Amino acid sequence: MPQEILRVSVLAIRRPPVTKWGSGELRPIAVLPQEPDAAAHTLLHTQDGVETWYMGGRDMVLYSGDTGHHNDNLHSGRPSVWVAMRGQDPLRAEIVDVTADPYEGEGYASDLDLMVEAVPMPEAIRARVADFIAAHHVDMPFKKRKRVPVDPNAMTAHAPRVLQPEDKWVNTPRKR
Repeated sequence: MPQEILRVSVLAIRRPPVTKWGSGELRPIAVLPQEPDAAAHTLLHTQDGVETWYMGGRDMVLYSGDTGHHNDNLHSGRPSVWVAMRGQDPLRAEIVDVTADPYEGEGYASDLDLMVEAVPMPEAIRARVADFIAAHHVDMPFKKRKRVPVDPNAMTAHAPRVLQPEDKWVNTPRKR
């Protein structure tokens, strides 16, 4: 199966807690089409208690079998990249996956341990995804299966609906 690997970088924002009992929230806000010279888990900017962090790089894999999903993403009103992260501490948070497949991103959203965010897809990544779709997409038309009519009077290979007495389990006393 043909595939293409795109190396992307993830930026996250950490907001201060709303109450004195809460903790701050770390949330992905953007992906970059290239990796900067900074090390992963680097604080980039702070303003009014809001911190912007470079979380690190991650491979985004495009599979030829998913080109229909990628095409749905590109033709939506807002092409996105889904980032799944685990953890709220910016120094230890882990990027679990980065994907352009909206259905895979939706699947990650059901995991309560992950912070999943759909961030805008940069133009450079959008162009690479569109090129991959153009090179590998095979349109598969939908074929609705027709039901086979069943004759209720025909002999079937199924078990009878009512078991005969010799076919039933017999309650025999256990030997001790």
